[in-house]
Amino acid sequence: MKDYENILNNIKRYVSLNEEDEQQFSSIIRTSNIKRRQFIVQPNFVCTHLTYVLKGAFRSYFVNDQGVDHTIQFAIEDWFISDFNSYITQTPASLFVEALENAVIQQISYEDVEKICAENPKFERFFRLVAQKSFAFAQRRVLSNLGKSAEERYLEFQNLYPSIVQRVPQYTLASYLGMSAEFLSKIRKRLATKS
Repeated sequence: MKDYENILNNIKRYVSLNEEDEQQFSSIIRTSNIKRRQFIVQPNFVCTHLTYVLKGAFRSYFVNDQGVDHTIQFAIEDWFISDFNSYITQTPASLFVEALENAVIQQISYEDVEKICAENPKFERFFRLVAQKSFAFAQRRVLSNLGKSAEERYLEFQNLYPSIVQRVPQYTLASYLGMSAEFLSKIRKRLATKS
């Protein structure tokens, strides 16, 4: 059970679990080591697993028709990542999910999640609450992108996720914030001279 302590503690932030619940959930987890730059999701393939990051950092992104990539999400320890549209609808993915560092992940398959949710209302509640939280976050991000300047977006992200700013390559952070790496570099230099 020790191997699954982190993911179970994540779930217990939302619902209470007894030992039987913990054993039931642990039985559907698969642990894998992932190398830096390895993909765990790729476009045109159905995303069949939800991924929990035990160790490492990931990003999800898509590449537009001009070949420019746009980072959608980062995930570090104790976060989930996936192509959520592909996972939920079981249709081909449109995103890449790439390891930014060597990583250890724990995955649960779509079929196993559906089954465990049907059998145990606690897990149905957990996944519903996580989905609601993710939707609320996505809405806040859209509003931030529409209503804030590039510098304000950077400062907000730096304030909320300082460890991610330190760990991910600058070009991926710039891509997430909707600007070029060069522009982000100028913002950082300007802010450094102010302090």
